[in-house]
Order: sequence, then C-alpha cells, then structure tokens
Amino acid sequence: MDSFFLNNAHLLLENDEIASALQEIAIPKSFKKGELLHTSNSICKHFFLLFTGVARVFYFRDGRDVTVHIAQEQESITAIDSFIQRKKSKYSIEALEDIECLAISRTDIERLSEKSHQFEHFGRLFLEKIYIDLAERVDSLLLHTSQERYEELLERKPDLFNRIPAKHLASFLGMTPETFSRIRSK
Repeated sequence: MDSFFLNNAHLLLENDEIASALQEIAIPKSFKKGELLHTSNSICKHFFLLFTGVARVFYFRDGRDVTVHIAQEQESITAIDSFIQRKKSKYSIEALEDIECLAISRTDIERLSEKSHQFEHFGRLFLEKIYIDLAERVDSLLLHTSQERYEELLERKPDLFNRIPAKHLASFLGMTPETFSRIRSK
C-alpha cells in the first residue's frame, strides 16, 4: 500500500510529512462487489482512497436508487454530508467492483490537523477539491443537456461505460435508462 503514497505526489502535495502521517492513520480495507462501504441513516466516519475498483454514492427516492457520485482508482469517496457535518447521512456507498482501498477517519484527520499546519493545509485543499467537483456536477446537471452530460463523461472516463451497469450511469447522468440507451445507440 505504500506505493500509493509514493506514486501520487499530487494527492500528497509532494510532502513526505503528510505521506508519512497518512500512512500511520490509513487502514487498508477490502470490499466485495455489492458490499456497502457505508449505509444510509448512519454517520460516515471515514473517507476512502481507492486503489482498485469502482464505488458509487446513492440514495433511495420513490422506490429506486439514485446515483450521485462515482469514484474509481486513484480517487476518494465518502458520504460527504455526513463526514463533514457528523450527522446521519441519506447516502449509502456501494462497491460496484471488488475494491482495495484505504479508510481514513475524520477523528484521525482532525488530530493530525491540530498537530501540523501542513496537514491542515492538505485537508483544506482536499475539501476544496470535493467542493469544486460538486459545483461542476451541479453545473453539469443544470446547464447541459443529457447528450452533453453523456459525451462529457464518455470523454473523461470512458472505461466506466464497460465497468458499471447502464442503470447506474443513467442515474448518475440524471436521465432515464431509456434516454441513456437512446443516446448510447447513436
């Protein structure tokens, strides 16, 4: 697992102290396809850095699940509402493939932030990245057509189309499975 930190300097802001501190608090975890990393109606106390596999954040509405976030290798995933506010989340996190990851607790992050200005800075930049991703997602859903959202995801993450069931991609893109199928067949 050490190679993750050595090979991802951009994530660690090229800082050995941060890499070392994260290695001390990160817990290696494995999840099987279909297993939940976090269940709704509970407090999400960890974020996960994915080495292998794909996971999604979702919630239930009107008897169907709605995918709001997808993460794959070299990305992180959490129920961000719960992780930040320490309240029960409406979201669950599901492994869509077998996953190898690191789990890092909010408590450990806070403890390190109190000790190290550099780690506090890393944490702030990490949260800024999450905020930017969320803002871009909202913009995409509000300002782009279904076709444009499909094409953007296909350009950014083409491998997801072969790894994730179409129903989850359609939900993530804010369209019905029928619309997704119609756009995909063009």
